[in-house]
Amino acid sequence: MRAGLRSELVEIQRPAAGKDAAGQETIGWVKVTDVWASIMHRSGLETIRADAQTSIVQASIRIPAPAAVGVTAAMRVLCADGTAYNIKAAMPDRVKREYVDLVCEVVR
Repeated sequence: MRAGLRSELVEIQRPAAGKDAAGQETIGWVKVTDVWASIMHRSGLETIRADAQTSIVQASIRIPAPAAVGVTAAMRVLCADGTAYNIKAAMPDRVKREYVDLVCEVVR
């Protein structure tokens, strides 16, 4: 995968449990790594949930294969503009093994 095709520096994060100031359990996010990526949005989906229309934004985030080692569907991708994407699946390039496409949805 040529470097010129990766146009955005993103942060891969994993969930981490902790406690807030009041001692309550909280779930936060911890940085795993920074990686250059290519983000391609798919067409938006609209669904009806609980009698309210909901918009779902999906994206494919392509990262180099070496950077994807250990990435799971429990993680998320955070962009520099603050947009967070939940990872739904990691789909490797089975031919050249150069990249991994992360199938994601925007966190709402």
